[in-house]
Amino acid sequence: MVGVEQKTIRIGMIGYQFMGKAHSHAYRDLPFYFDTPLKPELKVIVGRNEATVKEAQKKFGFEAYETDWRKVVERDDIDVIDIVTPNHTHVEIALAAIEAGKHVIIEKPLALTVEEAKRMYKAAKESGVKHMICHNYRFAPAIQFAKQLIDQGKIGRVFHYRANYLQDFIIDPEFPLVWRLQKDIAGSGALGDIGAHSLDLARFLIGEFTELTGTMETFIKERPLGEMSGGLSAKGNSDQMGEVTVDDAVAIIARFENGALGTFEATRFANGNRNKNKFEINGEKGSIRWDMENMNNLEVYLSDDEAGEQGFRLINCTEEVHPYAGAYWPAGHIIGYEHTFINLFDEFFRGIAEDYQPKPNFEDGVRNQILLEAIEKSAEERSWVKIGQEIE
Repeated sequence: MVGVEQKTIRIGMIGYQFMGKAHSHAYRDLPFYFDTPLKPELKVIVGRNEATVKEAQKKFGFEAYETDWRKVVERDDIDVIDIVTPNHTHVEIALAAIEAGKHVIIEKPLALTVEEAKRMYKAAKESGVKHMICHNYRFAPAIQFAKQLIDQGKIGRVFHYRANYLQDFIIDPEFPLVWRLQKDIAGSGALGDIGAHSLDLARFLIGEFTELTGTMETFIKERPLGEMSGGLSAKGNSDQMGEVTVDDAVAIIARFENGALGTFEATRFANGNRNKNKFEINGEKGSIRWDMENMNNLEVYLSDDEAGEQGFRLINCTEEVHPYAGAYWPAGHIIGYEHTFINLFDEFFRGIAEDYQPKPNFEDGVRNQILLEAIEKSAEERSWVKIGQEIE
C-alpha cells in the first residue's frame, strides 16, 4: 500500500463510553501502524446526553455529535455504523443500519436473544454489507500465534480446553445497580459480559461445541440505584435499592466437536482479579497457556522436547514473525489491550476494501448467542443441552 492513496471510510459511532473510547482510539491509530486500504474518517458520534456526548466528540476527535442515532443511520455521508451501546439496543440500530446499506461493527454480545441475533445475521447476509462483532481478544498476537500452532498440529489432538475469566469490579455490595446488572438491558451478567469472550476464544481456537451444562449464581440480590461513569466505574444516584436480575458467576462443562472436554468459569466476584482472562489447552503432543493480564506472552509445552529439557517455554509474541506484531515496535517492546482493537479494525476495513466477509462476524455472534442461551437453559433445568450446528 506504500505510495497508494488511501480512500477514506466515514464512521458514525453510536455510543461513547468504555467501548466508544477503545474504538475511537483504534480508528485514530490504525493508519499510523497499518497501510490500511481505508482510512477512517470520524464523522459523527451519538449519545443521549448532549453535554457528555459533546465532550466525547471533542475528546475522541469526531467532526460532530448527534443525540438521535436514527439521523446518523440515514445520512448519506456515513459508510460504517459502529454500535457500542447497551446490549438491548443492538438489534434495532443494526437492522436500521443494514437497511440503509451501511457496514456494521458491533460490540458483543450481538443481541439479547438467539432470535434477535439470527434476524441481524440474516439481514446482514442478504444485504451484502460487511459486518463484524468485536471479539477483540482474538486479535492479540499471542492468540493468533496459538491458533497457528494448533492448526499446524504442534500440540496434536486436543483433549482439554480450560478457561477462566475472573473480575472483581462489582464485589462491593454498594456498587450500584447499573445497566450491566439488569437482564432486560444486558441480557445476562458475567455470562454475556465476560464468559462470551471465553466461549468465542474456544470456538476460534479448537472448534464448535456439541453439548454443555452450566450453573449460575447471583450473590448479591439487591443494590443501590446508579449508573456507569466510565470504564467499569459507576456512581450511585439514589438511596433506593433495586433487584439484580443477572448472574454474578457461571460455571460450565462442555464437549466439542473434535472430542475435547471444556471447562469454563466466568465471575465478577474473584477478589484481586481485575481482568484475568486466561485459558490452558492440553493436547496429545503439548499444551498452550495464555493470560490477558500478560497478553504478549504465550506459554507452550511440547512433549517431543529432549528429556530433561521439557517444560513450559515462555514466548514473548512481539517478533516480526508473530501475527500483527511486525506493525508495531521492535521485539520485546510490548503492546497492550488497545492494539487488539486496532488489529480487529484492520481486518474489518480490509474486508470492506477487498470485498470479503471478515471474521468474527454476525455468524459468530449467532453461534455465541446460542451458547449463552443454552447455558442459561441448562442452569435453569439442571441438565445437559445439545448444541445444533444449523443457524439458519
